[in-house]
Amino acid sequence: MIPSAFDYAAPATVAEALSVLADAGDDVKLLAGGQSLIPVMKLRLADPAMVVDLGRIGELSGVRDDGDALLIGAMTTHHQIATDPLIAEHVPLLAKAAATVADPQVRHRGTFGGALVHADPAGDMPAPVLAADAAFILAGPEGERRVAAADFFQGYFTTAVDDGEILTHIRVPKYTGWGAHYEKFTRVAQQWSIVAVAVMVRVEGGTIAEARIGLTNMASTPLRATAVEQALVGAALTREAIASASAHAAEGTDPASDLNGDAAYRRHLAEVLTKRAVIAAAGL
Repeated sequence: MIPSAFDYAAPATVAEALSVLADAGDDVKLLAGGQSLIPVMKLRLADPAMVVDLGRIGELSGVRDDGDALLIGAMTTHHQIATDPLIAEHVPLLAKAAATVADPQVRHRGTFGGALVHADPAGDMPAPVLAADAAFILAGPEGERRVAAADFFQGYFTTAVDDGEILTHIRVPKYTGWGAHYEKFTRVAQQWSIVAVAVMVRVEGGTIAEARIGLTNMASTPLRATAVEQALVGAALTREAIASASAHAAEGTDPASDLNGDAAYRRHLAEVLTKRAVIAAAGL
């Protein structure tokens, strides 16, 4: 199928894009990489009267140092996230997760911000961003505001971005020297994650001093595995201690049951994948 007819705008600045949105009304969609929007438009699951293409807005792309954090443009591609030297040094979890997204073609076209605003519970980028305590910078008619990652994801395909707003940047604190790993489980190559786990740990003196863990596809939004995080702090750097802490991975989750597996299966996967990811992040 092909999409219904729609009007098209390609603004060159954020201010111009906000002006177009204000004039377009409610029946408008923003186009980032298009890897999610275009397929649903072809299926007529989305039928906007106008599409606003953000691809010409250069200020929305790239990664820059922002003191104690990295500032990542929403239009930065997954490939750029996976290969950027600043991200590799300071937030390697993002690079590891981005490298698993779909296939090379999608990674070169799909965008970091687009995937986050799409908020698919099986998407690979929300959980790492949540684990990293990132902040989302939104531009709108009333100016700029920041939303913490913990408040950004609100439900299935639903975020804190209001009508008339644009996600411009994601500010991610630096975790220089931390170990990181992203472990995902799929039945076939390039499939959406049935379950995935994003892990960062700071090791000090033979123990785990800090841990941050995000879960993919264990609820309608990404979740922090707080029970595991708490159990890991101060734990000996052994596989046995990590396995004991990882047994708490499914606590507080609400996984769906579908053709890929029921809720019990996903809870089991969460425990197994968390153990694997923490062991890998800790360098054991």
